[in-house]
Amino acid sequence: MKKLLPALFGVFGACVLLHGAGAAAPVTASAPAPAPAATPPAANRAIGASAQFQQIYSAEWQWRQQQKAQAGLPRVDAATQEARRAYWQRMLAQLDALDSASLAGEDGVNFAVYRAQVAALLAEQQFREYERPLNADTAFWNELAYAARKPRRTSADYRAYIALLNDVPRYFGEQTENMRAGLRRGFTPPRVTLAGRERALAEVAEAADARATLYYQPLRQLPAGMPAQEQAALRAAAVQAIRESVMPAFGELLTFMRDVYIPGAGTTLAAERLPDGKAYYQSKITEFTTTAMSAAQIHAIGLQEMAKIRAEMDATIAQTGFKGDFAAFLQFLRSDPQFYARTPDELLMRSAWVAKKFDAKAAQYFGYLPRQRFAIIPVPDEQAPHYTSGRGGPGVYLVNTHDLPSRPLYSMPALTLHESAPGHAFQMPVALEQKGRPAFRRAYISAYGEGWALYCERLGAEMGIYETAYETFGMLSYQAWRAARLVVDTGIHAQGWTRAQAQAYLHANTALSAHEIETEVDRYISWPGQALSYYLGEMAILNGRRKAETALGEQFDIRAFHDMVLEMGSVPLPVLERRIDSFIADGGKSPYLAAP
Repeated sequence: MKKLLPALFGVFGACVLLHGAGAAAPVTASAPAPAPAATPPAANRAIGASAQFQQIYSAEWQWRQQQKAQAGLPRVDAATQEARRAYWQRMLAQLDALDSASLAGEDGVNFAVYRAQVAALLAEQQFREYERPLNADTAFWNELAYAARKPRRTSADYRAYIALLNDVPRYFGEQTENMRAGLRRGFTPPRVTLAGRERALAEVAEAADARATLYYQPLRQLPAGMPAQEQAALRAAAVQAIRESVMPAFGELLTFMRDVYIPGAGTTLAAERLPDGKAYYQSKITEFTTTAMSAAQIHAIGLQEMAKIRAEMDATIAQTGFKGDFAAFLQFLRSDPQFYARTPDELLMRSAWVAKKFDAKAAQYFGYLPRQRFAIIPVPDEQAPHYTSGRGGPGVYLVNTHDLPSRPLYSMPALTLHESAPGHAFQMPVALEQKGRPAFRRAYISAYGEGWALYCERLGAEMGIYETAYETFGMLSYQAWRAARLVVDTGIHAQGWTRAQAQAYLHANTALSAHEIETEVDRYISWPGQALSYYLGEMAILNGRRKAETALGEQFDIRAFHDMVLEMGSVPLPVLERRIDSFIADGGKSPYLAAP
């Protein structure tokens, strides 16, 4: 968000479903892996729907893992992509032929999750999203940077890394051919969102020496117990791979980006203006919200919610004693030095302080606490200028320390709750620690995951995390920011909004800095639909909680409710709503809490 960034927060939401958790069966990079035979439901009426379903998903998951290349970089050429489309189309047909109504309990949940997963993967192939493998937020070459930072222990680990480096020309070549195909049919990110994105390529292509690049960093300190001769051989092989494979591949891609791709990219912003645009944007709404709502319905919800949040913001401003209108208060927040860190370390330390404040409250709000801890580290330099303010997942909370005047301290409590605990770095480990579920249940569903993380920002007010009215306002500004996304994303992609119009809306309705507004709007422009996940997901959780509180009365236990939501892992919102109903029917119990 998902592998932290590429798997959890990949270029497209369902990319985690292809590159997600699970051991990969090695294949060579020279040919697509054969698809294992899956038993069609009609071929064996003697077995029940549950067994048929298990046969389908087991075969598909094995095949999905085989799509990874042995060196760690997948095949992405057009022929392989078409084979994936055909395979997932067959899988969806088999799923739809099942007697799914007979699947009860955990089987029913698994089916709902899995069918939505396969449908999203198929839609990405049908609309050939692989022909634009980058956006304003993330690009395919970032995968290599994540690989360079991955911990390694053995000689085999380092040899596999060097093999990956030698595979870069093939991988970049296939991606470039896909991008050329996207150019020919007008399927690219808008040109305005690509400005400056090639600088990370230049840092590698124009490096003075292979050892000066990020990709040599893993070789600088090899395991102490490794023989000196082996260390020398690995370092020499890495230098050769970087010099002869990585740097030339980055150079060719840099030239292509500068001379061909960015100048040739489209200038219109709306997803609905892309090839088969209306259907494409609706497919992204379905993927990222797990609902069948239309763009018009979502836009209307956004406007309604913005009005509610604005009333809360006005009341909070009154608590500060500020004299002036809403616009003047926003300007005060954006400009007064008291609200900004002076050093990157100060920003990191404030984030750590909020995380520890949650630790003191955790047992009051959760019966099940994950075993995995998380680190707080800065966003890598090569990504920071165009990256979000923070991002979290299993084991890590990334804080963007670039451009400190755009990182207000009054927003850090809400950001930290969202990205670390009880948000992403808490929620994902809870899901991963659940036993006995199919591997596909470990994939990330944005509406659920982002909805939970945004709910955690609200929860911070109950937990007493916000110590001042300014921090409460920071939380409300973040709520407004996500509600505004419903308005802005649909405005851009379905109603013809301009980039300036979208920026002005966020500037007038949130306390976000100008830099953050620019990077966020470019993200929405180039990544249709993803911004819709957050607020709609939070609404589903909040509405479900209110329903449970009303129905259960004194029996309602906030710890049990949170355990129930998190124990499910990522699921479509309609599945979550049904689970809340059964939670109420069962008396609001948690398996992690002793009965009173």
